[in-house]
Amino acid sequence: MAQTRLKEALDRGDFVITAEICPPRGTDTTQFIEKARLLKERIVAANVTDNQRAVMRLSSLASSVLLLKEGVEPVFQMTCRDRNRLAIQSDVMGAWVLGIKNILLLTGDHVSFGDHRDAKAVYDLDSVQLVQTVEGLNRGVNLKGRELRGGTDFYIGAVVSPEAEPFEPEWIKFEKKVDAGARFFQTQAIFDMERFKRFFDDALKLGVKVLAGILLLKSAKMAHYLNANVPGIKVPQSIIEELEASGDELQKGIEIAARQIRELRRFCHGAHIMAIGKEEKVVDIIELS
Repeated sequence: MAQTRLKEALDRGDFVITAEICPPRGTDTTQFIEKARLLKERIVAANVTDNQRAVMRLSSLASSVLLLKEGVEPVFQMTCRDRNRLAIQSDVMGAWVLGIKNILLLTGDHVSFGDHRDAKAVYDLDSVQLVQTVEGLNRGVNLKGRELRGGTDFYIGAVVSPEAEPFEPEWIKFEKKVDAGARFFQTQAIFDMERFKRFFDDALKLGVKVLAGILLLKSAKMAHYLNANVPGIKVPQSIIEELEASGDELQKGIEIAARQIRELRRFCHGAHIMAIGKEEKVVDIIELS
């Protein structure tokens, strides 16, 4: 398995911080690169989202290569939503030959959430099969079992939702992803630290690394929206009231995220910060944590 900066830091036992940098809705990469440079010395690796929320953006593959050129280690995200198994394998191998070594595999938000709702969702493979596919490419074989002339060697990651309800199906899927070859996990946003600690202790027994998802709440309105529309996320009423009572809701959201990371430092492998549209605020979160 490739020795990436991310893997090395996790293997050393460092508290690892990663963050998402969302590709632009077009070809002007100025702000994307500015954000990468801002975060370069503060995070171990940067996730490049794959048409996040099913909104069309510059490709995760191209954006990952841009990060490499800036000296930022990318975590190349790939979803099941947009590609069939031919395109998936082709793009994964393409990423490898372009120098990308970390990959995060996930189902992907349905097109009904996005800006092209008439698009045809593919889902040729599910998220467990996607992990199996990349693990096969790491072993030098394609999905048909045919030997390749050169395989990949990705550090394979996947996602899990520790606060999903009901949780048992989520845990079963988590175990399947581990068995399929996932070696690190970034979680959906967490808010119940005691519940997450129980999940983390159980996950440790499976020998994988877990980075807890920290979502920057920009306002109480955002928190209400998440509770109403995003499965697996439950922002507690106490946090909503904390945001509502503040004079500056964004600043309060930064403080809450930093507080969560301070709690995580006591026991977790690391944190994955999601500051959608406010990536520059990741710096403030890290400095406060």
